[in-house]
Amino acid sequence: MKRTTPPFRADHVGSLLRPQRLLKARDDVAAGTLPAGELRAIEDDCIREVVRMQRDVGLQSATDGEFRRGSWHMDFIYQLGGVTKVTENIKVQFRNESGTIEFTPSGIHVDAPITLDKTIFGEDFSFLKSIVETTPKQTIPSPSMVHYRGGRASIDEKVYPDLEQFWTDLSAAYAQEIRGLADLGATYVQLDDTSLAYLNDPKQREQITAMGADGEHQHLRNIKQINEALKDRPDGVTITTHLCRGNFRSSWVAEGGYDYVAEALFGDLAVDGFFLEFDDARSGSFAPLRYVPPDKMVVLGLVTTKRPQLEDKDDLKRRIEEATRYVDIDQLAISGQCGFSSTVDGNALTYDDQVAKLSLIVETAAEVWG
Repeated sequence: MKRTTPPFRADHVGSLLRPQRLLKARDDVAAGTLPAGELRAIEDDCIREVVRMQRDVGLQSATDGEFRRGSWHMDFIYQLGGVTKVTENIKVQFRNESGTIEFTPSGIHVDAPITLDKTIFGEDFSFLKSIVETTPKQTIPSPSMVHYRGGRASIDEKVYPDLEQFWTDLSAAYAQEIRGLADLGATYVQLDDTSLAYLNDPKQREQITAMGADGEHQHLRNIKQINEALKDRPDGVTITTHLCRGNFRSSWVAEGGYDYVAEALFGDLAVDGFFLEFDDARSGSFAPLRYVPPDKMVVLGLVTTKRPQLEDKDDLKRRIEEATRYVDIDQLAISGQCGFSSTVDGNALTYDDQVAKLSLIVETAAEVWG
């Protein structure tokens, strides 16, 4: 049965490959050969084009492709009151079939109480809403990511001698953000959270413990704080979360199924749906889905956004059928496993590859659910 509310039977995570015109404009602004004020108009034109593409392939929702961001999460986090961008880079090691690559985003320092001074991405969402003919979808990083990026060391002990107050302020800021987006007309908001997928990997839990937190139970803290942010959310707003194991230039960070966090994640997290990565053996089996309650949606990320090869539609249908061993088919949907361009760099696909994969998702959903 076709769904009229999100998440939709055919959906996608959010980020899309940046067009060359936009990449060149950003480079020109950085080089000083294009006035910074002209960049937004170019972004607007590129977003109009990518919104039309999403409509034309048959998607029922549309994002702005995250075209105004350099990074899916840091562009948001740096706009929280109390968070300062620091010059020291964080080093994150990503893996792929050929070896490893290093991602080195700037770090953060929480040097004042966490506040929200404005609705982050509010102007961006209003533009998206003004041009879509479908449901506009707004993606933001989850509260977990503010802590996961630097841990206790990134939070000034003079500001937060007790981390409980940090978590309280953080959830309050997110609650305010969601209300702000709702006031602008948002009905579909997605919290992107790599931490709850990373923590299935024993190596990631060891890293979190080494940073001074409790790696074995960090997922419980993260779930609690997301729930605090959502407890008074406005009526009429669907909240989903996307959980992946890293996505940078077709590479990943963590491995392993959702087994470690599954019972608490699916049973306790107060969202309406889960976008889950299931595109290869690295993602584990569908067995953890047995914990999904009957009132939650699961969007199966069966189509990889990391490689250009197009999946076989019959294989996708078989995998959906396999998932129904654990979740009723009416609770299922299909999407890409992650975004196509979580950072401005993008994955190793072409625009045509991206369109083909989104079209395949729509066609498969139509044949499975009608």
